[in-house]
Amino acid sequence: MAATTGLRRGDIESIKIGSIHCDRNTITTQNRKAGKTMAERPIPEQIMTELSNHVATLPDGQERLFNDRFSPKRWEKVRKAVGLPELKFHDLRKTFASLLAQRGVSTAVTQRLLEHSSPQLTNDVYTNVDPVLRQAIDQLPVSDWV
Repeated sequence: MAATTGLRRGDIESIKIGSIHCDRNTITTQNRKAGKTMAERPIPEQIMTELSNHVATLPDGQERLFNDRFSPKRWEKVRKAVGLPELKFHDLRKTFASLLAQRGVSTAVTQRLLEHSSPQLTNDVYTNVDPVLRQAIDQLPVSDWV
């Protein structure tokens, strides 16, 4: 979910079941770091299907999507179990932003999804490939040279 939404670990932990809108493939999130709320955060359809399946298994009366904390120690266990390279949970947020940039999504859109206060922060910290540079490189006739 982190790699497809850009949410921080704490923001994922705080998602309430009532904030999931399966009919619109969106969730309402509370940014714990900045204290902001994004009323309609789009979620990929496949992720929404998995969320719906997870919610269906939860006991009646449970308010949060996840009742336990997802500590860095727990992340390490999960990461090793699925064979991911050595990376921090926050690296999933950076991957989300970088993939959007590589696919030509504007910094302004990425900034909104990450709930950053400035586009400069988004560019400096999270997007390692400027989409304009990527488009320029893609114009090279590399297949003719190789």
